[in-house]
Amino acid sequence: MAPIPFCLAAGLLVASTMVGVSAARAEEMADSPEPEQAPDWSGTLEIYGFTPLRTTGTTTINGFESDVDLDLGDILSALDWATFVRGSVERGRWGLLTDLSYVKLGAQIGRTTPRGRITAKTDIGSTQGIYDLAVRYRFGDPESAVAKPGSFSLIPYMGVRVIDVGLDVRAQLQSNGPEQIVLGAERSFDRTWAQPLAGIQGTYFLSPKLRAFARADIGGFDFSGAKNVSGNAQIGLGYAVGNNTDLTLSWRYLGLQYGNGNTPASGFTSYQNGIEAGVKFFF
Repeated sequence: MAPIPFCLAAGLLVASTMVGVSAARAEEMADSPEPEQAPDWSGTLEIYGFTPLRTTGTTTINGFESDVDLDLGDILSALDWATFVRGSVERGRWGLLTDLSYVKLGAQIGRTTPRGRITAKTDIGSTQGIYDLAVRYRFGDPESAVAKPGSFSLIPYMGVRVIDVGLDVRAQLQSNGPEQIVLGAERSFDRTWAQPLAGIQGTYFLSPKLRAFARADIGGFDFSGAKNVSGNAQIGLGYAVGNNTDLTLSWRYLGLQYGNGNTPASGFTSYQNGIEAGVKFFF
């Protein structure tokens, strides 16, 4: 048999080596799982409650002005209904967010003079709805309940805020003598308006299950009415329960100012600060 040329033998040796390496790589790839692909769509849903420890401000209806200074007990005793919910959807880094809240308060105050000759009664009712819708863009990592320490996200957003406020005040004076005399007055103010909205929110993971978060926004810029400004500031912690559920606890400040600029004037100011707690789902 004729001897195999050296160059042909070397070529066969290299080819057999490459075939062996390729087979080994193919076997390794078959054994290792494929990397998970990020979902096209993701979102969050948060059900929360905001409990102001103190609420201060003023209420003006057709030129009649009264001061407001309520503590937590006053608010809870007057509370008729409250609903709070937030949500977001995202594809890639762009998305939408919403924050919807509605509160209804009602209270009756009665006073009688020491000798019982005059009784004064006041019925106060108020409703406040705040409805946000905005476009958002995310910097950093996707939102999640669990992540590596140091993971973060920063999300600026811009959109519209709709505020719906109703105020009713009824006052009555009644003499309790032989001839009863009743004097009464009623004032009401109802207004729904929209504001441009700009804000930012962020999250930073302190441990795989514990994250710190903050949010701030401002709306209005006096674009509607003589006085028209709203704003939020919030900072808190979230702790993961499972892989896609978070329990949240935070401090929040909410401020509202509105005046219609008419004579006599109508409007209100409201400043609330307190505790917000909720449960947040990631999907």
